[in-house]
Amino acid sequence: MTEQRRERADAARNRRAILRAAEELLREHEPDQVSVERVAAAAGVGKGTVFHRFGSRAGLMRELMEERAHELHEAVVAGPPPLGPGAPPLDRLTAFLEAIVSLASRNVGLITAHEHALATQKQPAASRLTNPIYLFWHGHTTALITEARPTLDAELVAHLLVGSFHNEPIAQLLRQGESERLAACLRDLTTSLLGPPATPSGDRRTRP
Repeated sequence: MTEQRRERADAARNRRAILRAAEELLREHEPDQVSVERVAAAAGVGKGTVFHRFGSRAGLMRELMEERAHELHEAVVAGPPPLGPGAPPLDRLTAFLEAIVSLASRNVGLITAHEHALATQKQPAASRLTNPIYLFWHGHTTALITEARPTLDAELVAHLLVGSFHNEPIAQLLRQGESERLAACLRDLTTSLLGPPATPSGDRRTRP
């Protein structure tokens, strides 16, 4: 193995170890207690390695969020309907929002840690509009709303729907385990905006 390939392998191994350590610490501790120093110690690497790979604590939490969101991205792009292509826009939007609720409810600690990291970092926080997860979620929601109701301001409505997941009262609901209440409210809201569903709600399947 050449020196360059060995360095790449070491970097990949360190990345996996750091992300795994962050996940384990978030399961065991409050989000504000999961520091870069603590993650580095749990991963068996130096603090500088974490900063070199992820830039900051916020960068670490953001990359971990992107890892968690990858499965949902793949389901939307190439999975079976209604989450994937082939279903009417309202059914797809409802399934998509329900999938976001499911994802968020399973990752409340990570989301809270990311928001805390953004709030406490020294440099100004990057705009949410530069976050690839938010950009994809907003773009997909905008496209489905446009397809279902061309007369609506789809871009703005999509911000209202997707942006609500960054709202503290919504985060509080998720922390309290009220994800079903949130999902039901979003179903009612999207149905009111876009019209009645094309299929009975009992037939709607959402991937976890």
